[in-house]
Amino acid sequence: MGEEAAIDRLPLHLLAYIFSLVTSFTELAQASGVCKKWRKAVNQSMARRQSLSFAGWKMDDDSTSRLVHLAYNLKELDISRSRWGCHITDNGLYQIASARCVSNLTSISLWGMTAITDSGVVQLVSKTSSLQHLNIGGTFITDESLFAIAERCHHLKTISMWCCRHVTERGLLVLVNKCRKLESLNLWGTRVPVDCFIALLTISPALQIKPIQLLLNAQNPPPPLLHAV
Repeated sequence: MGEEAAIDRLPLHLLAYIFSLVTSFTELAQASGVCKKWRKAVNQSMARRQSLSFAGWKMDDDSTSRLVHLAYNLKELDISRSRWGCHITDNGLYQIASARCVSNLTSISLWGMTAITDSGVVQLVSKTSSLQHLNIGGTFITDESLFAIAERCHHLKTISMWCCRHVTERGLLVLVNKCRKLESLNLWGTRVPVDCFIALLTISPALQIKPIQLLLNAQNPPPPLLHAV
């Protein structure tokens, strides 16, 4: 009882600092249920966080959105799918898009989120005016998402579209044309022809296209075959 009383006497800001060191969302949820003061401290600790990663956690739309809404100062958000399954749908992206922190996010990873579509991605990126780094690899997005990113994310520096096999040359050209700060583009596993990479490099010669072999193929096309007379 004495130890509990000592903890209860801690000021709110100190409790919030202690909870900010806790990495388990399950433990934070349990702490939030102890008493009103602890709930406030947990909420304050979330508000201080500048980075959140749900990779490896069994999260759904509502639980993910609730935590993001508490993280007022968030800069980096990672809701990548892991082997344990972070199951986020378009509904989750709709909810996250209304969070106060979204306009200040500089990094978002949606890697492997196979349940999301263009609809959710478009809704989210329409609010991410500060975005610099985006990973949408392993999803089924199409050019529709790229058009929305091109229109809104003018500070974008890197984007990964690993195995996004539904994006086309048209979407990539619009993206590179409008995102003039873009430095790196990961197109591993896409179905875009080499001619597209040549066109992208014409627009932005310093653009780093990954994997590097795609860039080399675009810059050094093979010589024409010589036919025997």
